[in-house]
Amino acid sequence: MPINMFHRLFSCLIFALILTSCDENKEAIEPPTPNSADVSGTLPVMYIDTESRKPVVSKDVYLNATYRLDPMGAEGVEALGSELEPLPLQIRGRGHSSWRGEKKPYKIKLGEKTAIMGMPKNKHWALLKPSENTVAGLQLGKLMGMAWSPSFRPVEVVLNGDYIGLYFLTETIRIDKNRVNIHEQKDKETNPDLIKGGWLVEVDNYIDDCQITIRENEKWNLRLRYHSPEDLSAAQLQWLTDEFKAANAAIYSTDKTSKEWEKYIDVESMARFFILQEVMDNPDGFHGSFYLHKDLTENAKWVAGPIWDLVCYNREKSDYTFKMKVHYAFAPHWIGEIIQYESFCKAVKDVWEEVYPNRLPEIFDYIDKQILPLGDAWKCDCDRWKEDPTQSAQVRADRLKNALKRNIDWFDKHIPTNSH
Repeated sequence: MPINMFHRLFSCLIFALILTSCDENKEAIEPPTPNSADVSGTLPVMYIDTESRKPVVSKDVYLNATYRLDPMGAEGVEALGSELEPLPLQIRGRGHSSWRGEKKPYKIKLGEKTAIMGMPKNKHWALLKPSENTVAGLQLGKLMGMAWSPSFRPVEVVLNGDYIGLYFLTETIRIDKNRVNIHEQKDKETNPDLIKGGWLVEVDNYIDDCQITIRENEKWNLRLRYHSPEDLSAAQLQWLTDEFKAANAAIYSTDKTSKEWEKYIDVESMARFFILQEVMDNPDGFHGSFYLHKDLTENAKWVAGPIWDLVCYNREKSDYTFKMKVHYAFAPHWIGEIIQYESFCKAVKDVWEEVYPNRLPEIFDYIDKQILPLGDAWKCDCDRWKEDPTQSAQVRADRLKNALKRNIDWFDKHIPTNSH
């Protein structure tokens, strides 16, 4: 055999061996495709794929993405999109302390307004980490007769081919005919007649750009984040600042028979909000995720709510929640003053007689109905995130019901009077 032919044959043999070796070690060279086979099969699954499968790392910048919703046989759930024709959405991170956890919450914006799993049409939704507290809190808002409380649906989520567990697909708080149904004020408005209504704000713990700060008392400030409108004119900013300075001064009046604060605050809505925080024993109630909204109508006042981000402490209740010590110390805004007004205490008593014992006990059956079917999905979620597998759906439901029963019994015996 000629030498040059031998060299060619030898080179081909070496090349073939290299290809075989690469093939055998393909998994070591290329990252494995994430496995989406860990879904429980008991809940609808939302599949989301970002453009070029980029990871979601920002709470401010949306990534372009597509999605589809597979009902997985769930009764009454409509499929959205398909594997061949997914639908457009955008996704980013959300939350404060929750964003620092390994399992992330997300904000999603659909390409067009869509009704999902029986919830009214909207573009804007949140994917929240599942919590039995969310199940109870949002339903209690409805049982308490608040103007509007978000709804949610449990789903399992596969993001860029990676099963990321159980989530609650939740309506976000925003002005909309299907959500906070009030006039929506325009950004950069300057007309004084239109500035006085159409507001959605949040009393918050965190420093934010879209925020005003006033001195609440000699000990702490009151921070208010404005969600709608988002971009304020100088006139809007001045009006909002003056409005809350005046409301705050009225609330802190030394004359607790004064009716001045009622010119600004809707007393009944504040009573409903207060009762819900006490029934949940939610230490965040008057210092974080404390929303207020005001319509553009004659004699409109600030309405407490909607509710969001509720915690239920599993502890013996010994006092009103805002007076009890917790592992962190944020200021409980306003409630320590408001509870001293007879008109507020009377409103609390009237609302309590409306909701208890007639409506509030419905929460116990609701908890079982919503949480127990999540058992398999919660187990898969615990496996995915290496969380405590003993925290079964049954354990979560029983613990929550026991806590709520204790809180309701305590509050029924301790309806506030203006002597508090």
